Amino acid sequence: MFDVSFIPAFKDNYIWLLTRGDRAFVVDPGDAEPVLRRLAADRLSLEGILITHHHADHQGGVAELKKRFPVEVFAPEAESITGCTRPLRGGESIAVLGQQVSVMAVPGHTLGHLAYHAPGRLFCGDTLFGAGCGRLFEGTPAQMAASLDSIAALPDDTLIYCAHEYTEMNLRFALAVEPENPALLQRVGKVAAQRAAGLPSVPSTLGEEKATNPFLRCAEAAVIAAGMRHAGFAENAATAAIVPSRTEIFAAIRSWRNSF
Repeated sequence: MFDVSFIPAFKDNYIWLLTRGDRAFVVDPGDAEPVLRRLAADRLSLEGILITHHHADHQGGVAELKKRFPVEVFAPEAESITGCTRPLRGGESIAVLGQQVSVMAVPGHTLGHLAYHAPGRLFCGDTLFGAGCGRLFEGTPAQMAASLDSIAALPDDTLIYCAHEYTEMNLRFALAVEPENPALLQRVGKVAAQRAAGLPSVPSTLGEEKATNPFLRCAEAAVIAAGMRHAGFAENAATAAIVPSRTEIFAAIRSWRNSF
């Protein structure tokens, strides 16, 4: 089993560092410099790079890292990724530091977005965040909702390694959706203490996300009611013969979050 730690980058990005002995992989190195500093400090040899999607803050450091290390670059086939040597579509199994990692197609934020699942760990880029999910820059609500469903099907103790420190901001929105959710209220206090102490709020567990993240709770009565109110058809909620689908509720919640 490899170890996982983070390398901070830009304002709020996390580049995940996977290590086993003196061997290393990195996930979404948007900036090469902090990665190179960490590799040198810990005397690590970079063997591979995992890319979730094409945005610059996730792949911008690949070219520089490849100048220093003859690495494999695993990345979405459907997107333009600098230096990609192993194009992936989802459904593959790849070897990472001696461990098998499953590749998941999770379109929504971008059309070719991938996540990498090792037992007990998910590296999901900008698909799922602490208490939130990524914006739909390229995909549809149906695609993102299906991607989140595939993540939700993993074991509840799976650690969610997302790519940004967005949890506190996302929790403020989650409280607007479910102000009386006790698990959510408890998480707000926990994350506030973590951030005040200078600690990251991630990884979280999938079980915690399913209890507090509105985008994984679109079948819950309180989230349905909030989504219907935001979409403007709560007036007919009591008598409506057709209840909005989970995808429609997701779309309403995501639209609300965009302008929150």
